[in-house]
Amino acid sequence: MKIIHKTILIVFTIVFFGCSNSQNNHSESYESSSEADSVSNPIISSSAAIETGKDSTRQFIRTAELKFKVKSVVKSTYDIEDITFRNDGFVAYTNLSSNTDEVIITPISADSSLETTKFNVTNSITIRVPNTKLDTTLKEISKNIDHLDYRIISAEDVSIQYLSNKLAQQRLAKNQERLTTTIDNKGKKLNESIAGEELLMNKQEQAERAKLSNLSLKDQIKYSTIKLNIYQRQTIKRELIANEKNIDAYEPGFGYKILEAIKTGWNSLETFLLFLMNLWGFFLLAIAIYFSYRKYKHKFK
Repeated sequence: MKIIHKTILIVFTIVFFGCSNSQNNHSESYESSSEADSVSNPIISSSAAIETGKDSTRQFIRTAELKFKVKSVVKSTYDIEDITFRNDGFVAYTNLSSNTDEVIITPISADSSLETTKFNVTNSITIRVPNTKLDTTLKEISKNIDHLDYRIISAEDVSIQYLSNKLAQQRLAKNQERLTTTIDNKGKKLNESIAGEELLMNKQEQAERAKLSNLSLKDQIKYSTIKLNIYQRQTIKRELIANEKNIDAYEPGFGYKILEAIKTGWNSLETFLLFLMNLWGFFLLAIAIYFSYRKYKHKFK
């Protein structure tokens, strides 16, 4: 009985450790697989792409730039455009193009050739989406990624620049009012009046530039810019085309000519024999006349 109990205990121990190792190996394999998947097809969002709204005094210009490989550039382009429209954005630029890498023409007969074209399809896309939907848009776009080359997301704080432009605009407005009053009160002479008006125009131009700069900042703050460079695996296209080269270059060789000559000669011999066979009646008549002449020639004499 003791021997049986010891045997059962040993078997139980072996089975227990075997199951533990199997689970560990499975867990390690799953972790490795998950890590590989996250590298090849990552979620391309970032904390820099999220509008938190915690600090209302700061103004951020958020931009993103990505380059990645897709299964089909055309299908991914349509999907990215749909994602942009669903998130209340718009496509600012797109350049879908096909770049030919190599063209190989292989003659396969005297009048035909096989044209093999190797080309790459790419697209450069620039889209604008509301700042609050940048993170959502990037997550939806990530579904098209087959392999990510790089991802750059930035959040530039332009609060000081925006405030500086605003203060400059206010300061220039006050200077304009002061200059207008001065010109009205003291600008009685022609030269003084012209100089004052030129200075006033310069101040107005500076004020307009500051205003336009702030409008541009507001637009960039409100709408984030995403630049995408997408590409796919090299595509190969084969097409049967007419042989445009000199047909003499593809003239058959000497051995082929000999075989053709034998075939032609045999066909001619067959034709001649058949012609003779068609004249068998004349031959039979000639033979009959010949033997008749041999038999009765003495009578003719």
